[in-house]
Amino acid sequence: MNEVIRTYKNHRSIRSYLDKDVSDEYIDLIIESAQHAPSSINGQQVSIIAVRNKDTKKKIAELTGGQAWIDKAPVFLLFALDFYRAKIACDKNNEELVITQSLESIMVGSVDVGIAMGNAIGAAESLGLGIVPIGAVRREPEEIVKLLDLPEYVYPVAGLVVGYPKEHSALKPRLPKEAVFHEESYNKDLKSIIDRYDKDISKYMIERTNGEDDRSWSQGISNFYKFVYFPKVYPSIKKQGFDNDK
Repeated sequence: MNEVIRTYKNHRSIRSYLDKDVSDEYIDLIIESAQHAPSSINGQQVSIIAVRNKDTKKKIAELTGGQAWIDKAPVFLLFALDFYRAKIACDKNNEELVITQSLESIMVGSVDVGIAMGNAIGAAESLGLGIVPIGAVRREPEEIVKLLDLPEYVYPVAGLVVGYPKEHSALKPRLPKEAVFHEESYNKDLKSIIDRYDKDISKYMIERTNGEDDRSWSQGISNFYKFVYFPKVYPSIKKQGFDNDK
């Protein structure tokens, strides 16, 4: 097993950080790694905003539902899908920016963000840093847009907390390979596999919480997915110039 694969397989979310800054050199390496990720038509539909200001990080922590690790870690990276540069390109060539009138723009931008963030995570962890992704930047998206002065056609998709781990959490079990990898066609007979995985996660939770929580994977998923995760996303997307009704 090479070091790249070892880094990926050793991933765990870190929510406790040392009071130690991350150098500009390391941030540059993380951003460069993200920039070298593949993107649709080389459109590079991603922008990353680094936030170090304590007041701004504290506000982001509040807007994302009180996630203290955003406030405590030295750096927060906001990953946004970005068609602002595409608008400039279209204007330069006397063309209309049409893709933002379709759901395709959200899919293209979000996929590009996901790939870029994957590169950023791998780079950060290879440097000995800890990270935790933050999807809740979409909890109050209009406030995030105002706070970070995002222009039209730019939308916050996810954030990434970056810092030196104060302690390493236990490695969380993943779904068995046969639940996520399918050869030739999708195998829908997954209940027994999920039943087995539920037992693994329940055991993990008991050990992690000293017996205070024994919820399984399916119980956790059911609790979250019984409602719309971030209901303010749709109206805020339209305000940023993405008219996805068409």
